[in-house]
Amino acid sequence: MQKYRDFLGLGIAGNFALHLAQAGELEDFKDVITHDEAAPKGLFPFYLPLSVKSAKEILTTYPLSSSTIKLPSQNVNIQAEPEVALICDLTYDSNNKISKITPTHFGAYNDCSIRVAGASKISDKKNWGVNSKGISDNLIKIDSFCSGGVMDNYSICSFLKRDGELSAYGEDVALLGYSYFYEKLSNWIVNQLNTQENFGPLEPLSEYILECGNPNKAIISIGATRYTPYGESTFLKDGDELFVILYDNTILSLKNIIESIKNNTFDYSNISLLKQKVVI
Repeated sequence: MQKYRDFLGLGIAGNFALHLAQAGELEDFKDVITHDEAAPKGLFPFYLPLSVKSAKEILTTYPLSSSTIKLPSQNVNIQAEPEVALICDLTYDSNNKISKITPTHFGAYNDCSIRVAGASKISDKKNWGVNSKGISDNLIKIDSFCSGGVMDNYSICSFLKRDGELSAYGEDVALLGYSYFYEKLSNWIVNQLNTQENFGPLEPLSEYILECGNPNKAIISIGATRYTPYGESTFLKDGDELFVILYDNTILSLKNIIESIKNNTFDYSNISLLKQKVVI
């Protein structure tokens, strides 16, 4: 899982209804005003492929794993965040501004986060070292990032296995349930990358991108989905196994997915699977 070392790593906050409230992060964004009530609150960096003087050094530590989440050494609560990651091509104009993003693949992702009140930036909670993030090693090619494309048919679900017991961690929801999706999301990302300022929990991403030499590839996680009551109140501990699964809901049912997890037999032609062991 080293193939994304030259990619820019970004995440979106607040792109699924009610998640920020469940995560206890509404207060962080109280001063962030969006033109649309349903709009995401902002973008944050979780990985920068080159050192940036104005950004935290930890953001240059490569955090992605397809098999492991390593808990931080300090005694803090860690919560999985099941979501979708887009692999994107970035296009720049003559002024070094991003003119277009082109999503090429999508997959299961875990935006694992520290739950701590009063962090100055979102990114303070997002990268604490090696193996602090998760992305599936089986991604799905995007035929067209618009209505009518392959992503129309996909849902996301997630489960935590603890002491032999399997529990739903995030809700089972269609990807079309994201507040911003397809062209609306692409346009928002381009605008946010070019205009987001250093304000409140947000950071000046255009400055970071320029200092990174204008990377032409990015991983963009598009927002965590809602938790089940179990997921909302359960933090990760050593020995847990986490499953985040995107599946074609025209072919597979949630019951099929649960059976696949229990039997450890997966039809990879119709899913993107992220399975991570939690270690200390």
